[in-house]
Amino acid sequence: MNNNTFQGSRLLLLDFGSQYTQLIARRVRELNVYCEMHPYNHLPENLNDFSAVILSGSPYSVRSAEALHPDLSALKGKMPLLAVCYGAQYLAHFGGGEVAPSNIREYGRAHLTYIKPEEPLFEGIAEGSIVWMSHSDTIKQLPTSAVCLASTPDVTNAAYRIEGEETYAIQFHPEVTHSVDGMKLLANFLFKIAKLTPNWTSNNFVEMTVTQLKTQIGNEKVILGLSGGVDSTVAAVLLNKAIGKQLHCIFVNNGLLRKNEFESVLKQYEGMGLNVKGVDASTRFLSALAGKTDPEEKRKTIGRVFIEVFDDEAHKITDAQWLAQGTIYPDVIESLSVKGPSATIKSHHNVGGLPDYMKLKIVEPLRMLFKDEVRRVGRSLGISDELLGRHPFPGPGLAIRILGNITAEKVAALQEVDAIFINALKEHNLYDKVWQAGAILLPINSVGVMGDERTYEKVVALRAVESVDGMTADWVDLPYKFLQKVSNDIINKVKGVNRVVYDISSKPPATIEWE
Repeated sequence: MNNNTFQGSRLLLLDFGSQYTQLIARRVRELNVYCEMHPYNHLPENLNDFSAVILSGSPYSVRSAEALHPDLSALKGKMPLLAVCYGAQYLAHFGGGEVAPSNIREYGRAHLTYIKPEEPLFEGIAEGSIVWMSHSDTIKQLPTSAVCLASTPDVTNAAYRIEGEETYAIQFHPEVTHSVDGMKLLANFLFKIAKLTPNWTSNNFVEMTVTQLKTQIGNEKVILGLSGGVDSTVAAVLLNKAIGKQLHCIFVNNGLLRKNEFESVLKQYEGMGLNVKGVDASTRFLSALAGKTDPEEKRKTIGRVFIEVFDDEAHKITDAQWLAQGTIYPDVIESLSVKGPSATIKSHHNVGGLPDYMKLKIVEPLRMLFKDEVRRVGRSLGISDELLGRHPFPGPGLAIRILGNITAEKVAALQEVDAIFINALKEHNLYDKVWQAGAILLPINSVGVMGDERTYEKVVALRAVESVDGMTADWVDLPYKFLQKVSNDIINKVKGVNRVVYDISSKPPATIEWE
């Protein structure tokens, strides 16, 4: 996507593999500055598109043989640069300074006991401010021409700058909320030092993207597979604003959606003025899944059948030239890694691609947005908060929440359990406090007692997590009384279930979904 609107106010973020790198990008975007994240060893072709650069942290040590070596010749001293943690140590270690192992691992909160007066990076930040440390090395000696800007009780060189250039470095993480004045420091770098303009807003994005889509697509037809989720919905409304009835949306019922979701979401889409066709292919999906128990095989089967159904419907739309997808920035970032493509934990929830013979051009209007930005763009487009606030739901649907083989009876039972749980969250004003929630049907039976009879029936697990973008997640401490009521309702109302458990695992080490 061409972002000429933000020319001259763009920040380049070089990724050295830190778990916090995406968070830096998010914080910069929250300050309304356009930011692109690139691996340290794959710089963008045209560096003139950027006006400032941040170097991220890293799990590696600058002292090790595996130290990551960026080519900074076109960046350092040429544009404002902020080096964070590994970046700060890299500039020191290979710039005439000294980095050595810390006597103690410097991890957690620390207080700034010294701040050099009248330094723009620390303007408005007072001594005593809490910062977050996360490193096992420390800078013993500053690089050539460097001046110390800040210290903590254990870290003398917590921050420095290099005289004669706009190069700044810090050994703490301003992007995490534990650094109380972290956003202030980032704002100082972006606006006081780099002189960037805060023009990355949802309204500007909509205006720019609509204009671009009109030029890119012209009078040609676009096909988009709707899922009922936030990303595909916002992509559809954005495209509809740009090209109207040239957009043909297909909403496929794979038989694995939530209870009554196909009918309710389809009605919602039609009420939004979208040109949408609903296709009920539930029997076809369930037949293809019969007897399959391996999670990856289930995912691939669902992906294959979706492509077949989508292809059948797409051929009914004559002269379509484009396939639109709701790809967002974390999907793009996950396909890159500072050490090559990351290991596959599981197939992506979204369909990976269409067969070559369809030969459609791809348009991805949201590919540079984080999830929270997608929601803000949706609000700018007038999409209801109810739809924008929907919890994420996996592409394979309930198939990966039914452990073991899939049957229509199991799907129906889990839909009832899920509906009781989700509706209860809404009734008790807990839904919007949870990032994602659902129920899992386990492939085990347990002994129970109902009336005077022993039962041997299914176990379901409830899952509710807090997260920002799904990269990490914590389980939600739902009230005991709430869980008690939900458990009683499920056992009393869903035939074949006699036990309910609550999943209190965080991600990592567990994933949000069970398969």
